[in-house]
Amino acid sequence: MVNVIRHLAFEDLAGFTSLLQAKDIEVNYIEAADYALKPDDMSQIDALSDDLLIILGGPVSVNDKAMFPFIEAEINLLEQRIAADKPTLGICLGAQLIASALGAEVYPGKEKEIGWYPLDLTEAGKHSALRYLSAEHCSMLHWHGETFDLPDGAVLLASSEKYPNQAFSYGENTLALQFHPEVTQHAMEKWFIGHIGEIMQTEGVDVMQLREDTRRYANQLEVQGELFFNSWFNEVTIF
Repeated sequence: MVNVIRHLAFEDLAGFTSLLQAKDIEVNYIEAADYALKPDDMSQIDALSDDLLIILGGPVSVNDKAMFPFIEAEINLLEQRIAADKPTLGICLGAQLIASALGAEVYPGKEKEIGWYPLDLTEAGKHSALRYLSAEHCSMLHWHGETFDLPDGAVLLASSEKYPNQAFSYGENTLALQFHPEVTQHAMEKWFIGHIGEIMQTEGVDVMQLREDTRRYANQLEVQGELFFNSWFNEVTIF
């Protein structure tokens, strides 16, 4: 089984879903909003399970703990998993939560990064599963306004032109990705509706251009994203 903490209904595993289905692996979605009023209940989630845990993205900030106490509960869960080196993947907000769990600062970037931009892999990144996501193979969807310092002991795997810390690994089984390798062209239409407020308020970003770029890049990312996920999944899990 793969456990997935989801913050928005339309930000799900998207393209990774069919890969897990092909392996006959059950996907168990854990809705963060279900813990909004009772964040302590998140402690009932087995932090030391050998099942892969994936924490997905969302528009809230790691620093919104006062408004959304489940954020602190997620960080506590991650602290336990990382200490035990259990298979853990964070995407966008999930990556920021991992960084915070490792003691790094999460803060607003100089500008929002919303759209399709290539990744620049480090040498370590070129020798990791992220090799399938390099600029020579595909462009990448980015959708964030915050960033993080590289945690002590982490290995930087990727950067972009606007944000130096885009991906890192920690230990043998923890991976944090600031970007979105899971998206598909079809799924992005839900993002355009759900995030229209942010799109309209961000200079230089509009739905028509995002849709055109998605039409241009998403299908290739779907191919490369599955290669990446399958490679990393096989490295860190036993089924």
